[in-house]
Amino acid sequence: MRRAKVPDPKNRDGIWYLIRRVPKNFEDLDRRRIVRISTNIAVLDDPRKVRAKVVVEQLNLQLEAYWQGMRDGQSADARLRFEAAQKRARALGTNYQTVEELRGGGDVVEALTRIELLITQRAGEKEDDVAAVLGGEGRPRFRVSDLPGEYEKVQAAKLTGYSDAQVKRWRNPKVKAATNFVEAVSDKYLDELTRADAIAFREWWQTKLVTDNLEIGTANKDIGHMNKMHRMVDMTNHLGLLPVFSRLRLEGETTGSRAAFSPAETKEIVLSPELDRLNDEARDIVLIVAELGLRPSEVCGVLPHQIRLGAPIPLVAIVPEDRQLKNPQSERELPLVGNALAAFRRHPNGFPTYRDKADTLSATVNKALRKAKLLPTKDHTLYSLRHAFEDRLIEVETPDKVVASMMGHKFQRPKYGKGPTLELKARWLSKVLLPLRHEPTPPASSD
Repeated sequence: MRRAKVPDPKNRDGIWYLIRRVPKNFEDLDRRRIVRISTNIAVLDDPRKVRAKVVVEQLNLQLEAYWQGMRDGQSADARLRFEAAQKRARALGTNYQTVEELRGGGDVVEALTRIELLITQRAGEKEDDVAAVLGGEGRPRFRVSDLPGEYEKVQAAKLTGYSDAQVKRWRNPKVKAATNFVEAVSDKYLDELTRADAIAFREWWQTKLVTDNLEIGTANKDIGHMNKMHRMVDMTNHLGLLPVFSRLRLEGETTGSRAAFSPAETKEIVLSPELDRLNDEARDIVLIVAELGLRPSEVCGVLPHQIRLGAPIPLVAIVPEDRQLKNPQSERELPLVGNALAAFRRHPNGFPTYRDKADTLSATVNKALRKAKLLPTKDHTLYSLRHAFEDRLIEVETPDKVVASMMGHKFQRPKYGKGPTLELKARWLSKVLLPLRHEPTPPASSD
């Protein structure tokens, strides 16, 4: 619900009151036209309304929570009844249609067939069966604020392999888009949304882009999320909604590649004593990303049994275990060489501090690199070391298929055979090795 301005305390018979009109979208739930709640504070005891304002604000929050709870409870009950009717209709051998849909279709034969089904199944005496076959439960109504949760239900199978942190990262931009729409327009029912509402959201973003100096892509992400959530929730629940969010993207969006460090800048970072200001795990993840071009999240997610230091060629296996990889090509094995081999020897059990916390790692490292003046531009981040690794491979003319295999990218040609071997990868990695960083010298004993 879009929060209204906190009402000012009103004097009613010498007592300060919270007085509010019931919002239109709750009139069907709360039959009171005007709500009046006493603060129990006498006007004479608080003539300037200092204490009364605090109490009114608390009462107002409680009132809004009450309205929200009524709506959520009603929506949840209606949804459960509707889903039960759908399942029962299927069990009786028919598809579910509401009374309105059956009446609107005008198919007398269909109506008679359903009545005959109730008779033959001897289900006419059961109220739930009658409701299921003859459409006694209306389709659930959803508001804009319901979209992220409903869309997440639709995508449940996709999210099965995601870690908790990955689900959170997947969910947050959807919630943000719906929240922004509610702020820009209102928390309308989906079946009440119009094209004008969607355009108003687009115009809200156009203004925000200018006032907040944001990239056009920021707005287009919100619009895209709203369009996809709206479309999928509509399709899944057979709501028959109009595609109000289609073709609304703003023109002028630019997509540039992420910044990469030069070879000299990468070496400076790897050898910089400033890295020792990081904790051991963060420092060694930086060295692994620089040496092997792994995504920081991939290094953070490595489990102990995926680090095989005793293999004929020491390696790390990037596999979708306890988390989802970015794409199928990301599943791969990389030989451990140089700083990466040394780092994994120091951490044979992986990096538990940052497991499933890649965002925390990136924030920590980027802050340290920025403070040490090791980031040439505002576009450079920890991730830029991965792009620098790819540039080093290209510089020594590594075959495209080998580059794609080590980066975890899709190779744009038909796949034949098993792909590049560990030996072949190790051979090309030997051509782009970084200077070996020595472990920091432990402090001298005070004895």
